[in-house]
Amino acid sequence: MNLDDLVRLRRARDMMDRDYAAPLDVPVLARSALMSPGHFSRSFRAAFGETPYSYLMTRRIERAKALLRRGDLSVTEVCFAVGCSSLGSFSSRFTELVGESPSAYRARPHDESAAVPPCLAMVHTRPVRIGEARRSPRP
Repeated sequence: MNLDDLVRLRRARDMMDRDYAAPLDVPVLARSALMSPGHFSRSFRAAFGETPYSYLMTRRIERAKALLRRGDLSVTEVCFAVGCSSLGSFSSRFTELVGESPSAYRARPHDESAAVPPCLAMVHTRPVRIGEARRSPRP
């Protein structure tokens, strides 16, 4: 992979970080990286170790966790606020990455993290696929 491709892939990844709630799909992301959808998907996975969809959903679930911790939005409102269009798919993916349902996550107390700066909280609350969590314990 050449340096220009990597720069364009990072541009697409930055777009996912910034515009996670927008209706982003591989063709839109590939256009932002000036690549065909197939080449973009293969190159993104080679560069970052996961598919564009997986990366985007991780960003959305991170944001959903923050909104659910606040407690002022319903699970359905959070689902749509982070850019998901299906409550069932959102709940399934949330449960897969976090290990509990969005409702259970929202219902449990989160007071212990109130004093933690957001930049540190993001590192420790980043969703991880359950299989990866079993293989490598978090610090």
